[in-house]
Amino acid sequence: MRLQRKRWKLRALRKRRELKCVVDRTDQIRPDDILLFCTQRNEKIRLAYFLEYYREQGVNHFFFVDNDSDDGALEYLRQQPDCSVWFTRASYRRSRFGVDWLNWLQRKYAHGHWTLTVDPDEFLVYPFCDTRPLRALTDWLDASSIKSFSAMLLDMYPKGRLDEQPYREGTNPIDIAAWFDSGNYTMSRNHAFTNLWIQGGPRARVFFRDEPARAPALNKVPLVKWDKRYVYVSSTHMLLPRGLNQVYDEWGGEKASGVLLHAKFIDTFGAKAAEELERGQHYAGSVEYKAYAERVRENPQLWCKWSEKYINWRQLEILGLMSKGNWA
Repeated sequence: MRLQRKRWKLRALRKRRELKCVVDRTDQIRPDDILLFCTQRNEKIRLAYFLEYYREQGVNHFFFVDNDSDDGALEYLRQQPDCSVWFTRASYRRSRFGVDWLNWLQRKYAHGHWTLTVDPDEFLVYPFCDTRPLRALTDWLDASSIKSFSAMLLDMYPKGRLDEQPYREGTNPIDIAAWFDSGNYTMSRNHAFTNLWIQGGPRARVFFRDEPARAPALNKVPLVKWDKRYVYVSSTHMLLPRGLNQVYDEWGGEKASGVLLHAKFIDTFGAKAAEELERGQHYAGSVEYKAYAERVRENPQLWCKWSEKYINWRQLEILGLMSKGNWA
């Protein structure tokens, strides 16, 4: 594993040449700032609310890699006073789906900082997030000598057809995609990386119903007290060193964890799926987007009679999807 970690670090070092700095505001970063890292392409419609959400949670500085957007996203991010932005036309697939680019930026800028790595359609919910800022969580993690914090990816969807209610820029997508599967999840342990592998939810139920084992992974470790020795291996599903992946049970108890509300399934989904299928830049020959394209033409409804409507983090804890552990 040490050799593998060295390999990923060297790969990120090489891939830095693919990044062109558009605006560098890293001189604003203070030693205790919380940083957010994100790769995006053509997500202009989502960015205003995304930035608002994480600013309110307590993120101090944003790092974006723009992968050849043509919808105005790059220009929008360039104007944001708390964002540093890089641009690339290089292959998303050959950068290990953006992981190499972010590993390099995290190695260069994130050492010693709490670092959140998310996509523009992912919104972190953690224990007490309605009353405590993200810094309260990171302070508690520091005091507990915990270096990483997990969050299950929870696919959100509307009641009715995906294209029934149009999303307006700057609004909360969860107001439209307010429903989720409260069960229907499987877990297995990845012994090589010592993490849990979670699958299920509406993507397994609808898009991968014939082959649920091929459904996307839902386990993530998005919040890490970064060290330049660390690397993400596969998206934010797992890291090296392996100890950072041990984020669930310990000594028969339960560690604190959160949820990433995943607002992929709104009216923009059909066009986005078609674009990404044509580009062919995603995992395993874009098998995920092939499944989406096959079903999205049928205008499927992800809602079913077992769907739950999202209320707050306490509801998710009661359902066993996240835990406050021993954080009181």
